[in-house]
Amino acid sequence: MLSDKSRPVVAATLPVVGEHIEEIANRFYAHMFAAHPEFQDGMFNRGNQAEGSQPKALAGSVAVFATTLLADPPQFPERLLTRIAHKHASLGIRPEQYAVVHEHLMWAVGDVLGDAVTPEVAAAWDEVYWLMAYALIHQERGLYSARGVTAERVWRDWRVAQKIRETDDVVTFVMRRIDDRPVKTSLPGQYVSVLATMPDGIRQPRQFSLTRADDGEHRYFAVKRVHGGGKPDGEVSNLLHDAVQPGDELTMSVPYGDVVLDDSGRPVVFASAGIGITPMAGMISHLVAAGSHLDVTVLHADSDERSFPLRRQIADDLARLPKSQLHVWYENDGGTELPVTAAYSGQMDLADLDLPEGAVYYLCGPLPFMKTIRGALMDRGVEPRDIQYEMFGPDLWAADTQ
Repeated sequence: MLSDKSRPVVAATLPVVGEHIEEIANRFYAHMFAAHPEFQDGMFNRGNQAEGSQPKALAGSVAVFATTLLADPPQFPERLLTRIAHKHASLGIRPEQYAVVHEHLMWAVGDVLGDAVTPEVAAAWDEVYWLMAYALIHQERGLYSARGVTAERVWRDWRVAQKIRETDDVVTFVMRRIDDRPVKTSLPGQYVSVLATMPDGIRQPRQFSLTRADDGEHRYFAVKRVHGGGKPDGEVSNLLHDAVQPGDELTMSVPYGDVVLDDSGRPVVFASAGIGITPMAGMISHLVAAGSHLDVTVLHADSDERSFPLRRQIADDLARLPKSQLHVWYENDGGTELPVTAAYSGQMDLADLDLPEGAVYYLCGPLPFMKTIRGALMDRGVEPRDIQYEMFGPDLWAADTQ
């Protein structure tokens, strides 16, 4: 925990650091990339850097961590740390890289705050950084060990066995190991990182949820084409859609991810929107493979049925689960051909919906959607600990869900 010497210093300076934390994060990344351009190859998502979501996520994480250290009793934000550690493990982050981050982050603190960073202040925030870094290093070491890999051996070469068109903008990739070795099992809900080599030669990582239970030979993940809408189109999603074909090779990590299916035997409710169905599809597929008799309720929102990714897989899998329901909401009322329990027009609304007692809830979709659904569930008395969510991209919500 934070030392008695540093605690009052961090408490006194947290407001000013918090006020400038996004600027500090932006300066940090620019300074680090200038000194270590190799960090941009295969480690950081430059799309998130360009739009500012990565610096915002870093800023929020540091602020949350420092705040919890000052709590009484002091504590670690375990949920936040676990989420970061899984993402780091999927990228093969190594302990020695934390020293590089430390050097440039502390430089940024001094550059932004100037003379306010006395030796005493610098030492206190140095302690905050290393408490967070060592907590992450410890978790990541355990994640590598559990998979029987080291940070350097997270990556494997795979071949695209098949591309399946799900919707106009979503394609499923069926991947097979090049060396034909058995595929290690994943946990239901986990993702893999994929390294895509861009036209300029820089490898860009992206995470994709696994959409089917393991069969010992393949991995399945779905990719939505990202349209910029006034901003640049998603460079990796468009490359995967247009340039990568069956027979081509891709580099993928072993599976990671902290949002996994609860094994306590409680009813399960999945609430998703758009491409947020992908981790739900993976969990449902695992339930089918296990011959589950759990109560399973799927709630999905989309613009219309044609835009509903993996809809046939979901419907077929639910037909094999004896205690399942499927409720869909379509903003454009075009009807449904799926065997659904109920179909509604407009946005997802839980007000008149009967939900199972004692259920565990999983959310995935755009952030406003998840905030709305989580709020509605909590208004109905669902405990926050029973609501898990998967965030695509940097987690800008962690501070609100600790």
